[in-house]
Amino acid sequence: MSDNTQTENKMGVIPVKSLIISMSLPMMISMLVQALYNIVDSIFVARVSEDALTAVTLAFPLQSLMIALGSGTGVGINALLSRSLGKKEFDKANDAANTGILLNIINYLAFLIIGIFVVKPFLASQTDSASIIAYGNTYLTYVCTLSFGLFFQMTFERLLQSTGLTFQSMISQLTGAIINLIFDPLLIFGIGFFPKLGVAGAALATVFGQICAAFVGLFLNISTNHEIKISIKGVFHPNAYTVSQIYLVGVPSILMMSIGSVMTYLMNKILGIFSTTAVAVFGVYFKLQSFFFMPLFGLNNGIIPVLSYNYGAKRRDRIVEALRFSIIFAFAIMTFGTIVFEMIPATLLKLFDASVHMIEIGVPALRIIAIHFPVASLCIILGSMFQAFAKSYYSLVVSLGRQLVVLIPVAWLLAQFGNVNYVWFAFPIAEIMSFTITMLFFRRIKRNVIDTL
Repeated sequence: MSDNTQTENKMGVIPVKSLIISMSLPMMISMLVQALYNIVDSIFVARVSEDALTAVTLAFPLQSLMIALGSGTGVGINALLSRSLGKKEFDKANDAANTGILLNIINYLAFLIIGIFVVKPFLASQTDSASIIAYGNTYLTYVCTLSFGLFFQMTFERLLQSTGLTFQSMISQLTGAIINLIFDPLLIFGIGFFPKLGVAGAALATVFGQICAAFVGLFLNISTNHEIKISIKGVFHPNAYTVSQIYLVGVPSILMMSIGSVMTYLMNKILGIFSTTAVAVFGVYFKLQSFFFMPLFGLNNGIIPVLSYNYGAKRRDRIVEALRFSIIFAFAIMTFGTIVFEMIPATLLKLFDASVHMIEIGVPALRIIAIHFPVASLCIILGSMFQAFAKSYYSLVVSLGRQLVVLIPVAWLLAQFGNVNYVWFAFPIAEIMSFTITMLFFRRIKRNVIDTL
């Protein structure tokens, strides 16, 4: 065992504010680049046609389900690994790392099957446009059947994050995003000696970036991550207890993010009643909001291991300080996001080659939805505490309530008035409910967990 594992991990000794910044900033930067890639990717696709942009929007629920499975498993790995290190249980940390790799191999095999058999009927359930289905089928088939890069990228980045190597994690994420950004226009438009592949080019650029990022993440774990040991024997000899502990945290997180996939699918169907342009606007909103939410999730990912470690080490003072600082930081980010959406919505939409009709629908949509951003920041940061303390089912209840119990029924009811602008108010209404439940759970954890440390 390396000497580094026998000394105090930096998450237990570095001043909290400096620790959170050092842990989160690299991930925030890399996820900001990832958000930029998402936006640019859709900007390029929009230049193909509005149908192509709509197709990518309809593909998003299944794509996000894939991300939910990989990311949720990663949350479970992250929490167990960080907690084990906090308790100096190094063998359990190694088990968490190796078992996590095996679980994501299984995740990939599931989406390989989905990519072959499920994609076309999934798209046909949302639209009857042959053009949109054709675009979406091409895009999703590549993304699902070649998703091993995505799953391994997320796994290796989580291992780096869990041990405080956030700069190395940033390198992996930036590698994937930058390669994606470079190859998107080359493969979509056929620049130079590259073939003109359209939507297929966007999909191939995406998976190529993910595969490259996965290899970089593996190399960085082997060469720089001395607190865990990755081995083929460890990967293919899983510990049942470790699997259960990963999914104790991971399954609620997977379900929570999967709820977002269901919400997006149902929202696409509701908006499809009005027009395919309304669906495209919804897709553009999701891309644009990621420019602010992705850095927020980077902050979230940075504080989870800090909270987990200090929970294992019973450092109540550091937990409280970490939460306070993160809430202020997150609120500032999302307030800025609201200001941007309120002031220049038309400019943002024109990035996607928006038609006059799309701008007419999109401007009020962006302004109405953005009202909820600051409140969402509070829910996300407090939700990170639920995950860090193995209370992810709280986050599941909040997400279920916000997206399916409130958002979709309210959106459907408002759609009955025949004005698409009314539908967008479902987002701030749902966020108010989300905040209310989040605060109830936070008070329970503060009383029963934090105050007892």
